[in-house]
Amino acid sequence: MNHPIRVVLADDHVFVRDGIKSLLENENNIIVVGEATDGQEALTIVASEKPDLLIVDIRMPHFTGIEVVEKIRQENTPLKIVVLSMHESEEYVLKSIKAGADGYLLKGSSKEEFLKALHTVANGGKYFSGDISSILINQLTNGNAPLTTEKKRQLDEELVITKREKEILQLLLSGKGNKEIAEALEISKRTAEVHRFNLMKKLKVKNLIELANKAKEYSLL
Repeated sequence: MNHPIRVVLADDHVFVRDGIKSLLENENNIIVVGEATDGQEALTIVASEKPDLLIVDIRMPHFTGIEVVEKIRQENTPLKIVVLSMHESEEYVLKSIKAGADGYLLKGSSKEEFLKALHTVANGGKYFSGDISSILINQLTNGNAPLTTEKKRQLDEELVITKREKEILQLLLSGKGNKEIAEALEISKRTAEVHRFNLMKKLKVKNLIELANKAKEYSLL
């Protein structure tokens, strides 16, 4: 995309919108052209501003985020849509994808992942964070069609971990404990424990053996 990505934010919480604007304000290639506090307002602003990308919350008055996605897709517009949610449940992810969302991003995502998601979707790709596997995406987008090598590679890339999570992963697989990880990364032991928990939850593993196998399977390092 040669011109700045024109974004509309739709979330009924002003502090969430302000947080996103603050995150984006130093990005030269992204501009916020509109804000909506509910689903109906989101549809109105999208129709008038014709943005490149809509970032929409799931739970809003006067049409949920998923209903907004469905209504926009009925118009067959080229608008890219990222659902931003605090919910990591399979139900919300599935409903969002079936409605026609191009991405699903958790509100707890890092700035690095957030920006990567916006650029990926704006440039025609798909981006899903949280507990959603490449096989699940494939079933939703291609039915039961067999995976080609290239398609499998593309789907595997959607199992994304952040730079910090990669650092944690590398230290864990080298045999480091929480205290050693904290010292190596100059963070508190509690923060190291939280990163470790979130990493293992995201990769859906219960122990270091499963973690090592998943890291090898998806070439995460």
